Amino acid sequence: MKALMKMEPGYGHVRLERIEEPVCTDDTVKIEVSYTGICGTDLHILHNTFMNYPPVVLGHEFSGIVSETGRNIKRLKAGDRVTVLPSTAVTCGECSYCRQGHYMFCPARRGMGYGVNGSFTKYVVVREDMVYKIPDHVSLEVAALSEPLACAVNALEELTQLQAGDLVLVSGPGPIGLLCLALLAGRGLKVIVAGTTADRERLRLARKLGAARVVDVIQEDIGSVIAEETRGGGVDVAVECAGAAASINTCLRSLKKMGKLIQVGIVGKEAAIDYDLILFKQVQLFGSVGHSLSTWDRVMHIFEQDRIRFRDCITHKLPLSRWHEAFELCENKLGGKVLLYYD
Repeated sequence: MKALMKMEPGYGHVRLERIEEPVCTDDTVKIEVSYTGICGTDLHILHNTFMNYPPVVLGHEFSGIVSETGRNIKRLKAGDRVTVLPSTAVTCGECSYCRQGHYMFCPARRGMGYGVNGSFTKYVVVREDMVYKIPDHVSLEVAALSEPLACAVNALEELTQLQAGDLVLVSGPGPIGLLCLALLAGRGLKVIVAGTTADRERLRLARKLGAARVVDVIQEDIGSVIAEETRGGGVDVAVECAGAAASINTCLRSLKKMGKLIQVGIVGKEAAIDYDLILFKQVQLFGSVGHSLSTWDRVMHIFEQDRIRFRDCITHKLPLSRWHEAFELCENKLGGKVLLYYD
């Protein structure tokens, strides 16, 4: 079968290769992949700004249909529509973080798509505990958003407390930023979304998803917009999703005194920020990386309730053979979530 792989360390070295189909063992589940979303992490691996262990199949945001189960598997059966928690592919299971469900911090952890083979291919084989059945009304396309949605839920629902009436700035309208917007707008909060001129398509999508106002920071003075919207007070919460120093500084300047900054974007390098603003404004700073077991349970509850139109975040579906084009769409910020399917 074909697989999109990072073949060796360094910039680039990503290409389609032929690999052996994985074998289902007594304690594993074989899944035929339906859709995999392109994540910012995949782009970081392409540029070699995120840790990876080549040769490795990329991709970790995916949905699929169970094609085979091992004889010790009790909860799942062939034909089940599922999504997969990819971050626990390798963990020790014994450290304090694993025991608390905070597997992201396990020192032995390796996730799918960078540390072990991922889902930009036809079949994957995983442990049963990594697999979540999806409700019948949730499409396989939307189910492929489970992992990035978990990242948004972790940041906005698990780590922090947002309150009715809060005014929120989301800086960076990429896929994670748009999912954060969908969650916040779904709760009835007023959200301002900021991006650059290069984000114009994504800013249009943000309006569709419920942003109260979108700001092109190249064309408009974000400080004046925030002052107008908050009567000079600043926003209650800023969610940084761009992973850029300028965006972090915009968030810090836009916050009210004693406001909250939630850092979701990965910068991938050292960043020069106006750090004293954290002190002088007494900002509450939250770093959000990945998700936890409780986050995934919450994501499944959100899917079951079916009250938020996550489908609107998906703008493109392309075959795996056109991965170059799909990656360029993401690099050039020409869409929301871009999905690949096996052809």
